[in-house]
Amino acid sequence: MSEHKSNSTFEPRIVAFTCQYCAYAAMDLAGTMHRAYPAGLRVVRLPCSGKLDLLHILKAFEEGADGVCLIACTEANCHHIDGSQRARKRIAYAQGLLKEIGLEPERLSVLTASSAMDGGLPQALAELTDKIRELGPSPLGVIRDA
Repeated sequence: MSEHKSNSTFEPRIVAFTCQYCAYAAMDLAGTMHRAYPAGLRVVRLPCSGKLDLLHILKAFEEGADGVCLIACTEANCHHIDGSQRARKRIAYAQGLLKEIGLEPERLSVLTASSAMDGGLPQALAELTDKIRELGPSPLGVIRDA
């Protein structure tokens, strides 16, 4: 577990993997509506959330991400039928691995979005950022920055 205290000036680095259909379209729609995203958010667009590999997640943390999230289609709206479902299983597995190596599993999460989402995604990402801020900087990032 991280030994860092909550710091309101700490701006978490969060990598968000998004499917190119519903999730990326929802982010684009929110941007068109001039909704702000957290400053530390970096978006990686995937052809499908089901293409998210465990190595992508681990590499993001290794490269200094304080948090990682997957923004996936709702299971009923997945363009690739079961991509969101496969991705959720990988996320759950990866959370177990994070716990084993001493990182809080809460640093890895899943959000769902639909292409017609009306701006709720920026709010969900702001809440995620607050949760990561409370956890403090990732110990892996602190080691890497040293």
